[in-house]
Amino acid sequence: MGGDDFLSALGSLTNALFLIASVYIYIALLRQINRRDRAALATDPGFGVAEVALATFLIGVFGFSSLGASSVQIVRLRTSDLILNAVVSIGIVLFVVAFLKLRRFNITQLTGLAKLSFARTFITGLVLLIFAYPLIIFADWLTARVLGSGSSRQGIIELFSGSQSMEQRVIIILLATVVAPIAEEFIFRFFLYGVIRRYLGRSIGLIVSALLFAAVHAHLPSFAPLFVLAACFTLAYEWSGSLLVSMTMHAIFNAITLLALAFPGTLQP
Repeated sequence: MGGDDFLSALGSLTNALFLIASVYIYIALLRQINRRDRAALATDPGFGVAEVALATFLIGVFGFSSLGASSVQIVRLRTSDLILNAVVSIGIVLFVVAFLKLRRFNITQLTGLAKLSFARTFITGLVLLIFAYPLIIFADWLTARVLGSGSSRQGIIELFSGSQSMEQRVIIILLATVVAPIAEEFIFRFFLYGVIRRYLGRSIGLIVSALLFAAVHAHLPSFAPLFVLAACFTLAYEWSGSLLVSMTMHAIFNAITLLALAFPGTLQP
């Protein structure tokens, strides 16, 4: 066996072991979550009919907006489209926050925003994201096998790659690493998942919220990886009890993706 063959075999073995470790980690998280079921019942947020109605409306809006979208349309996104999308996302978050405040919910307590220190939140999010990567890459590989070769990069990534000005890149970076993690985690992981989990159970809540998360990005080649990513975010949030953990994972994931595009010689896209 030549040197190249040995390194290739060693790399394949390392990837396989990494994937097995990732599966083990997330199964372990799921088992720990299941053991805490009784304790979780005592801290149920108590979402009622009004929250179900709002969640149903949002699910309908997201489902309708994702219909008919295609990767060709997304690649043609302009910066103004992204800014408008960010404004809409922030508007939805503020509306849900105001709605829950009127319903006398303690959002800080429910989301666990003050539960963990900054250092612990960052380390937890980083470690869980590292072990989520093999699962995401495996889902991407399966998608490529089923759909054939083609770019699995979303529209915002294509836009970043083709951007000409530093101003445009700064806007994209802020949207991807700040606005999207906060807005999407609050909407999908906290509110929609929380409502669905209360009435239909954790499994259905995880699946439905992950499906919606992948669908709203409206890019078929990246649907499976995004679904897996969303499921990892949900398990991280459920296990840690803090929405900041999944927000951190989301922000780091987007930052690494954009960093790989900005410095292709340093990181693999």
